[in-house]
Amino acid sequence: MRYWDAVFAFVVAMIVAAVLTPLAASIARRVGAVDRPTERGLGQGETPLLGGLAILAAVLVAAAIWMPETIRLARDVGARPGSGGTVNTWVLLAGACLIALVGAIDDARDLRPHWKLLGQIAAAVIAVKAGAVVTDVTLPFVGALQFPHGGGVLTVIWLVGMMNVVNFSDGVDGLAAGVCTIDGIAFAIIAFDLQVSAAAVLAAITAGAALGFLFHNFHPASVFMGDSGANLLGYLLGVVAVVGSLKTNVVVALVVPLVILAVPFLDTGFVIAKRLKYRRKPWSADANHFHHRMARIGFSQRKTVAYLYAWTLLLAGLAVALRLVPYHAHNQYHLGWVVVMVVVCLAALAASVYLIYLLEIFKFRGQRAQELRTVDPATSEHEIDERVKRDIETGEFETVR
Repeated sequence: MRYWDAVFAFVVAMIVAAVLTPLAASIARRVGAVDRPTERGLGQGETPLLGGLAILAAVLVAAAIWMPETIRLARDVGARPGSGGTVNTWVLLAGACLIALVGAIDDARDLRPHWKLLGQIAAAVIAVKAGAVVTDVTLPFVGALQFPHGGGVLTVIWLVGMMNVVNFSDGVDGLAAGVCTIDGIAFAIIAFDLQVSAAAVLAAITAGAALGFLFHNFHPASVFMGDSGANLLGYLLGVVAVVGSLKTNVVVALVVPLVILAVPFLDTGFVIAKRLKYRRKPWSADANHFHHRMARIGFSQRKTVAYLYAWTLLLAGLAVALRLVPYHAHNQYHLGWVVVMVVVCLAALAASVYLIYLLEIFKFRGQRAQELRTVDPATSEHEIDERVKRDIETGEFETVR
């Protein structure tokens, strides 16, 4: 059964990544691919990069054993003519090798942004040439949206966006690897339900490779995945989302990937919006990511990652429920299951509001005000309120102690 293929592929990818990561770290030290502490970073010392090479090796080994030459896209009941098709697995993996290579060069030599972007676009184009291209999606309450001539361009934009989303989230020990592990498992479950078993196996391989690397990357990390790993995982998850969900004729085809990947998408969107608001380049580095802000309100790296893992797990569970819970069948809604889904959605929404607003802003507001009163008891409440408001608005403030 393909279910067991996914399990075995997950385990082998995990073991290979765990075994080869120290070797990748050793290579990184020899070639000078080392991350050094910066003002915006949370690292405490020099840490080797190139962990992505171990992740790539794990993916290739497991894929060589369990992935078929082509991924056959099963059609859902009632699918439109032309749905389905095949995707060439080895061409997809060629794109993975390319983006890992570009990332490795960047880890060692610091490529200019436009060269990194060209590398990402090239890898995405390879995936499109392999057949991972979306020509239509079905939206809830809207129906089918078709773009037969623009699908390739939209898919490239999606894949490049995914690479950068994962790359942006890779700023604290264990975060990107853990989130990609959770998301990969969720995609595998959904792809199996959509009868795209090869895509499910690829998702499981991606999750296993990320988890194997995580053994060395959890705080305190002995190695970082670097751009070679972050871009690679973003590419693989983007491809899995396309071939395992977006290319199927299901109502939640677009919703599911967005829910599964909500945490890194929200983080990236929040940061880019801040940069544009203050007229900074969208790709410029700063310390306004969720993990930076949580660190500034006093959370340890482990606690920060634990909260973000929990949030990711909750949203991934919601995405799986959207697909598996039988709340809608044969053009009819089943009241009992609809109530269950409403409760699940409200729980996920409440948790998201808590983590984004209460945890990040309310807790900070109280702690920051108390700190200002302690430093200068003569400060008026109005001055404290204005100072706290400005700190929250700009995201630029010293760590609360």
